[in-house]
Amino acid sequence: MKNICVIGTGYVGLVTGTAFADLGNNVICLDIDVQKIERLKRGEIPIYEPGLEEIVERNVKAGRLHFTTSYEEALENAEFAFIAVGTPEGEEGEADLRYVRMAAESIAQNMKQPLIIINKSTVPVGTGDFVADIVRKYQPTPIDFAVVSNPEFLREGSAINDFLHPDRIVLGSTNRDAAEKVAQLHLSLRAPIVVTDLRTAEMIKYASNAFLATRISFINEIAAICERLGADVKEVAIGMGYDKRIGHYFLDAGLGYGGSCFPKDVKALEHMALIHGAHPQLLRAVMEINRDQRRHAVLLLRELLGGSLQEKVVGLLGLSFKPNTDDMREAPSLDIAHLLAHEGAKVRGYDPVSTENARNLLPGIQLAENPYDLAEGCDALVVITEWNEFKNLDLPRIHSLMAGNVIVDGRNIYNPEWMSEQGFVYRGIGRGYNGGSTQVI
Repeated sequence: MKNICVIGTGYVGLVTGTAFADLGNNVICLDIDVQKIERLKRGEIPIYEPGLEEIVERNVKAGRLHFTTSYEEALENAEFAFIAVGTPEGEEGEADLRYVRMAAESIAQNMKQPLIIINKSTVPVGTGDFVADIVRKYQPTPIDFAVVSNPEFLREGSAINDFLHPDRIVLGSTNRDAAEKVAQLHLSLRAPIVVTDLRTAEMIKYASNAFLATRISFINEIAAICERLGADVKEVAIGMGYDKRIGHYFLDAGLGYGGSCFPKDVKALEHMALIHGAHPQLLRAVMEINRDQRRHAVLLLRELLGGSLQEKVVGLLGLSFKPNTDDMREAPSLDIAHLLAHEGAKVRGYDPVSTENARNLLPGIQLAENPYDLAEGCDALVVITEWNEFKNLDLPRIHSLMAGNVIVDGRNIYNPEWMSEQGFVYRGIGRGYNGGSTQVI
């Protein structure tokens, strides 16, 4: 059993601390947000993440997981301190490191014994050196420490599984002994461990997310071409994916990427490239295509509703940026709702779990309690999030409730032929061919 402190109780910090406790370690999760810590102490989980509540409860009862707002308490016996605080987007797209700085200063002022400080947050290349400089500067008396970069690769909605069954673990440090000790923490996960230098480890995170965002924008560009040439992008993706050099993942055309990672990380990587004299043309194209996808959905609606959205009632099926999360950061629903309202439409929305977030982020839309309440009186519906419950809707009932019959399927979850048979005017993304389905024999 190791003594671990995790600073920050957002998606990354809370999942990291809980999972390490579940592996048998003694973990203290720290946050400066007093209300959040009080909620956690009462057993209230501030984020929606499948399976997390049960694991938190189990490890709190076992005495392995604790919560505090005190750095002194959190670091009293700590051998490892994970920094898992937010790095929000700055004015120029750069990562804002104010919370990393605050965490590093507080660690320096409260550490009592040698400590390994691990950057878990997504941070610009060079942040490991930045943290080390701050700790040295703010220590009242010198105490040995080392800094290790350990970027996270957690997907919201499957974060617990991603932590416990990772594809790889990346560690970077100038101190090989410290990196080996952090590696020991992860040995029970039985995953490949990549040990490299600090800056390379930090770049691996950005390069990985930028590559995945590029795949999404690539297939969306192919979708736009498919619409004009009469091909079906879903079937194109199937044919592409069987090539081992390509694979099937992240080839779903739709409304583009969102969330807390891809948009912010691509912008931050572009910013890093620019200020160091590189020319990130591809990254710019990736972001531009992603923005265009939201506009394209509104264009389809305008076209199908007779050229104007004025006074049309449009329902959004799903508001979170992806299923199995309540996170609406950079969600397509935000852009699409804004664009629709700007063109005079009356916007409604429904999401299984993100209603409370939507009240704050989309105050101008009417929120429904279920998909059928949403559909009643709507001229059109737009599938924003591919929640499983939307795949099994009673679509004849939906049709009977709607004032119109238009559905724009922003996630391509329905069969175009079948939707036409049900009486809908249906348009998917990149689905220019309405013939038979591709067969794999």
